[in-house]
Amino acid sequence: MRWVPKIADAAQTEVLAAALLSNACLSLKDPTVASTLARLLVMRGIDDSETAERFLTPSLSHLHSPYLMSGMKVAVDRLDAAIERKESILIYGDYDVDGTTAIVILKTAIELCGGSADFHVPHRIKEGYDLRGDVIERAAAAGIRLIVSVDTGIRAFAAAETAHRLGVDLIVTDHHLPGQDGMPTALAVLNPNQLGCEYPCKALCGAGVAFKLAQALMERRISHRDQAPLLKSFMKVVAIATIADAVPLTGENRVFAKLGLEALRSAVNPGLKALLQVAQIAGRPLTSGEVGFRIAPRINAAGRMDVARDVIELFSVKDAARAREIANKLDQLNADRQAEERRILEAINLRFEQDPALLDSFCLVIDGDGWHRGVIGITATRVVERYCRPTLVISRDGEEAHGSGRSIRAFHLLNALESCAPLFTRFGGHAHAVGFSMPAANLPELCTHLDAYARARLTLADFEPILDLDAELPFDEITPDLFQALRRLEPFGMGNPEPVFAARNLRLMSLPRVMKDKHAKLKLASQPSNEELSEVAVLTAPRCHPDSSVLPRVHAQSSSARSRMPVTYDALGWRMAERIKQAELLPGDALDIAFTLDHNDHPEFGGLELSLRDFKRN
Repeated sequence: MRWVPKIADAAQTEVLAAALLSNACLSLKDPTVASTLARLLVMRGIDDSETAERFLTPSLSHLHSPYLMSGMKVAVDRLDAAIERKESILIYGDYDVDGTTAIVILKTAIELCGGSADFHVPHRIKEGYDLRGDVIERAAAAGIRLIVSVDTGIRAFAAAETAHRLGVDLIVTDHHLPGQDGMPTALAVLNPNQLGCEYPCKALCGAGVAFKLAQALMERRISHRDQAPLLKSFMKVVAIATIADAVPLTGENRVFAKLGLEALRSAVNPGLKALLQVAQIAGRPLTSGEVGFRIAPRINAAGRMDVARDVIELFSVKDAARAREIANKLDQLNADRQAEERRILEAINLRFEQDPALLDSFCLVIDGDGWHRGVIGITATRVVERYCRPTLVISRDGEEAHGSGRSIRAFHLLNALESCAPLFTRFGGHAHAVGFSMPAANLPELCTHLDAYARARLTLADFEPILDLDAELPFDEITPDLFQALRRLEPFGMGNPEPVFAARNLRLMSLPRVMKDKHAKLKLASQPSNEELSEVAVLTAPRCHPDSSVLPRVHAQSSSARSRMPVTYDALGWRMAERIKQAELLPGDALDIAFTLDHNDHPEFGGLELSLRDFKRN
């Protein structure tokens, strides 16, 4: 793994650090801590005090006006008229976290405003992704005259024409990138990425776009005094979708994520409470990681393994017992998803073992008969993580093939698919995540084309994993004050990664300890800066107390002596036991490490600790 230090302008950092120290709301006392925080902000493009304060203290007042989004007034006027005329409204969503939560958001808002809304979530296997003309035809036959898509529809040209032909007004809300053929024919299209839209936050997820429509509708139909509490309530669900969809947690998305995570501590919705309980994270502060790895997979499991309607019922049900029943079902579906994912990964790994030449490809295209289409996307993610190459995983079903792709930093996967568009029945997505359908007969041509396309744009160096380093952080600068300052940068995610630090020339104090067969713990100490201590002194040096305020004051001479004593911390290597075992580390080895800063809340053994990202023996 290649460590790449990030660069921050020194002059900007110095000016911002002074501003942070003088800001009473931030309560920063230590200039070193302020300087570190300023450096991290500058590297995130935040180099003035006003922008920094908005970033560190998001609030509802930072939400943009929905009407900055093209098409918003037309969409709100039509929804408002439908509510006034007591029309039935159909919300057409997607089957993943983003799509199902978008349905929940817009359906709830319409009902709060006095309207009535039904919904349709396509079955992943039977219907596939995107708007379908036959569903629109059935809706029209049932008297529906207004359909709103959420998290889908930006490339649904045929379905949009069907709606137009049948006299059904279609409002498309989506965040996926439009195609080269422009916009579908619709009454209104809400998508910050459409040509000519000047909405400030281009990176909204689908539920984020649906929320902006809900926000505008509630501004029109609900009294001003009730709007703030309602918006805070919606933040919980918007935060889940925003984090799960891996959009950048900057700008308005940061407001969603920060306020939503805070509100999740006091969830009152029976379904949401049951989901948090099943995930074993109820009643305490949540991180974006816990949402991404514990909540989102359970919601996603409904659409991957069964029917996504369960998610809408979960968030709509009032009975706690029924909510718990649905949450337990989602939990079991997630376990089933994990088992199916392991099965496919084992088949893929076996294929690579039997034919190592497959890994010579610059873009991996892997197909299998009957692979579950609900898990091939996350399987592609796992392959990219292991082999660091753009990857398409494809499920063959007779003459049809359905695939999902994930990519590396240096490769725009949607552009790659655009370059061979005739091979597909349909496709869409983002720079680093795509989905598609195609005739199975086209698979060999796809494999050849994408490998050639990737070879023209990538080098072998692009396949080397990269670890971005935010700063060098000696052990004696790791303090509780620094940890608290870093927490102000949360929530972490795309666009706002958790800071990764490097510490050099550390001494391994004891043999690595393996935990639960896959994790490892290293006890590491800084080396004395002035004169070498004896080996006995190194091995018997006490661990730095996690709260420096309880340490006794010492006179100047003792303080100088103390500065030469090693500072010791535990470093936890999650899923690194095998690698650490292969390294054959021994007490006394000198290491450089890359790590993030964490806190162990154990009542007896708690305190600051390090989460190991990588290590190198000196």
